[in-house]
Amino acid sequence: MKGGTVQINWHDTKPVLTLDFHPISGLLATGGADYDIKLWVINSEQAQKKIPTATYQNSLTYHASAVNVLRFSPSGELLASGADGGELIIWKSQSTETGQTWKVLKTLSFHRKDVLDLQWSTDSVFLISGSVDNSCIIWDVTKGKKDSTAVIYGSVHQLLDGHFHYVQGVAWDPLAKYAASLSSDRTCRIYANKPQAKSKGAEKLHYVCQHVITKAEHHITDENKSVKTHLFHDETLPSFFRRLAWSPDGSFLLVPAGSYKNSPSSATINTAYIFSRKDLSRQDMPAILLPCASKPVVAVRFCPVAFNLLGSSSAGYFKLPHRLIFAVATLDSLYIYDTESVSPIAMLAGLHYAAITDIAWSSNAQYLAVSSRDGYCTLVEFETNELGSPIAIAEEKINSIDGTTLPKPESLVIKASTEENSVEPQRAEKAAEKNEEKQASVSSITTPTSSKPAKRRITPMAIDP
Repeated sequence: MKGGTVQINWHDTKPVLTLDFHPISGLLATGGADYDIKLWVINSEQAQKKIPTATYQNSLTYHASAVNVLRFSPSGELLASGADGGELIIWKSQSTETGQTWKVLKTLSFHRKDVLDLQWSTDSVFLISGSVDNSCIIWDVTKGKKDSTAVIYGSVHQLLDGHFHYVQGVAWDPLAKYAASLSSDRTCRIYANKPQAKSKGAEKLHYVCQHVITKAEHHITDENKSVKTHLFHDETLPSFFRRLAWSPDGSFLLVPAGSYKNSPSSATINTAYIFSRKDLSRQDMPAILLPCASKPVVAVRFCPVAFNLLGSSSAGYFKLPHRLIFAVATLDSLYIYDTESVSPIAMLAGLHYAAITDIAWSSNAQYLAVSSRDGYCTLVEFETNELGSPIAIAEEKINSIDGTTLPKPESLVIKASTEENSVEPQRAEKAAEKNEEKQASVSSITTPTSSKPAKRRITPMAIDP
């Protein structure tokens, strides 16, 4: 594993607000406060034992304001980009004599204010977006109409307007049963697909809010009563993004911006929550906490590749037939976890001078990219099979996810370290020695020593029902 901040002019020194890898070609697209989308070819530097580099390829210029989010469709044919002022553009890949290019296909106009997050359905037909206008919109990208200027406008399929403040993150269940949104109103809403009958016997996609995750209940034994505390940060969180994600097999929902208390009088812990698909009805009780350091979590993302189980861990709480890897970004650091470890398998810190804004994995799990408001991006490269042996997630295993549950933890507790600026995570004993040596080249990157109070180092914990 090699990684670091790539010192190039990404967006004319303006903040880089979002990034994503093309699922087929591996191109990296970045969006920034300079109103542009830029495409980059990522170059491996493994032979020289250096961090990967990026070569500029092309710019997509159309937006008239800062680009807050962009995502390639799973098919790779389309690119959606959301910006300030409610702009939402669909780009389509086209072949030309000089190579592949991207052209504006249609404009999706309905949001009244900034679009902060979006995600595609797995069939690349629908798109869900979240906005500062407090709403989520599900779009049917296949439909639309032209106006007098020949501009094609997309079709609003459904408006979800239950939030009372900015919608800063949206996620689409890969099994197409659920969608989720996270807002600065301190709630995460889970929408279930309840298809409506259409003419000609076809069913119409229709989502209904089924669960609202907002508070955790604490029982006070001495007084024989219970008190509820908020699970998420309020609108004072210093970020416009709370990017949440479903696991690629649909078994878990990973939610950032957590603010958890073990008791009403205890200190607040910055965390990300993992909700089991089977237990989404337990709105006040996430399955697992992933406590982080002193800064809030602003984005999470799963690696799209599943791996064989390492088979040597006794601390796994997911009980999956495969191993998944995911990244958790706070305002100033990045944790990498897998579903067989208690502790992070790697961590990066002290790489940027301003807040992290987005994270992305390449489709082959070779690269992990991070964007920041300081105008730079960090690239991490993994060697072949360094993360494990890739496997395909069998259809029958996906269909059995709803029957999966998390076991009760018996001995997992929060551990705090008093070391000054401690950032290196505890190593999972299951990791092979070779991988540990490679991970150390990144996870040993620490923040500069200062006279500030000691930071807490906390291992993940699970919550007893």
